[in-house]
Amino acid sequence: MSKREAYLNFTSYSLGEKRQDLHQSFKSGHVVNNVQAYIDAGFYSHHISEGSVYEIAKKTLTPLKDKLEGTDLILYATCLTLNGNIGKETDFQRTRDVKFLMDYPASHLQADFNLDKAAVIGLNQQACTSVIGALRVGSAMITQDESVNKVLCITADRFPPGAVYEQTYNLISDGGSACILSTEPVGYKILKAVAITNGALAQANDEETVGSYFSYTVQLMQDLLEKNKLQWEDIDWLVTQNMNINAWKILSRLVGVDYEKVYFGSIKEVGHIISSDNIVNLEWLQKEGKVKSGQKVVLFMAGFGLNWQAIILEKV
Repeated sequence: MSKREAYLNFTSYSLGEKRQDLHQSFKSGHVVNNVQAYIDAGFYSHHISEGSVYEIAKKTLTPLKDKLEGTDLILYATCLTLNGNIGKETDFQRTRDVKFLMDYPASHLQADFNLDKAAVIGLNQQACTSVIGALRVGSAMITQDESVNKVLCITADRFPPGAVYEQTYNLISDGGSACILSTEPVGYKILKAVAITNGALAQANDEETVGSYFSYTVQLMQDLLEKNKLQWEDIDWLVTQNMNINAWKILSRLVGVDYEKVYFGSIKEVGHIISSDNIVNLEWLQKEGKVKSGQKVVLFMAGFGLNWQAIILEKV
């Protein structure tokens, strides 16, 4: 029997419907720190949702609705655990019935998009690395379980009302992303992934987070290349999260990758989209015609927890 392989076939994403530049967000109180510092870091505007997180999820998935037939599994990932429930807190308080705390968005997506035969798995507690975590789980299911041939990976997050839209020196956007994994050799073949979690830093402050970010990223990248028996010369693109561009100039030297290979082209327009930067930047890279057949692309993300995850894709 030939070895089963998983491919990332199609992607989509959506953003909060209200776009604000940094100056507008500072005036509205969504941003409280130095505006010029964010601009110098590569940020300019972000997107805020005035609707529900489920509306983000539906908007994210709609472009893929014609690709969903035959879906065997829905992997629904959230960064903020509160976004894994769309029930109303007021209903729980009124009735004391916990079913209102278990109104899962993945179940609603299954019904709304007629995915009746698909099983559902919810993923959280991976912070901003949730998408790569979903890719790891989904590709493992495909390669190991012959009953699973198509997996829908989706994430949707929005900050709660009153939240400040900045985190660890990053400008945040509400939004979501989705992709389809399958055995069909279209898009990108999924190679091996790696992950690191340091739970002792789960409640690290901003300075502690930045201090650990560089060393763990270097370790993660070393592990990723070794696991795939590759060198940086074999990698064509490092598609990363939208974060301070000056940090990546330093980090690229520490990691050993040419800075010209590091791609986060959407940063100025969309900010840091909680868990979706990798998918958004991969789409931008593709639309710019920069990914060629046979090229290898690293997706990398770090998040609270503290978590670091990375995976290698090979363009078919």
